[in-house]
Amino acid sequence: PRPVMAAVPPSSTSRGPEPPPPPLQYSLLLQHLVGEQRRPRTWDPAALGGIPSPPKSEEQKMVERAMESCAFKAALACVGGFVLGGAFGVFTAGIDTNVGFDPKDPYRTPTAKEVLKDMGQRGISYAKNFAIVGAMFSCTECVVESYRGKSDWKNSVISGCITGGAIGFRAGLKAGVIGCGGFAAFSAAIDYYLR
Repeated sequence: PRPVMAAVPPSSTSRGPEPPPPPLQYSLLLQHLVGEQRRPRTWDPAALGGIPSPPKSEEQKMVERAMESCAFKAALACVGGFVLGGAFGVFTAGIDTNVGFDPKDPYRTPTAKEVLKDMGQRGISYAKNFAIVGAMFSCTECVVESYRGKSDWKNSVISGCITGGAIGFRAGLKAGVIGCGGFAAFSAAIDYYLR
């Protein structure tokens, strides 16, 4: 039998310094999963075993177009403003201590009929004002968004300025400018809070 010789590893000094290790594959994987090289996937419920949705009919498309129109948005804001304004008017009339106040007899207690009448009048007044402002703002925002082709915070600021200015101009130029700035700032704050 031939003698078996063990292989002796060559010394590291004969080859020179060892090469640096390859980069971590974990960082490369992260770039493809959450980094800039990530490819977005299209959402397909059928691929995940879900129920595929049938193509939309012409009636469905027509209803979607109608609901996205400026007229529908303005009408919806008008109705919402009417309801909100009416509730706000009834609430403020309910807590107002001057309801039914008679300057000739300051110690007279108002009757329930007088209080309910004032609550109704104030509720209708607030409802009309809120409905007008809501419709103006919503319609203006929709027109601005359609013109610009973008949906961002600038639309609400521009439409807020237009709405506030239009409401304020009834009292003069200075009031219109103040209304424009105030309503624009309010719209920007609300948009920032909601987004």
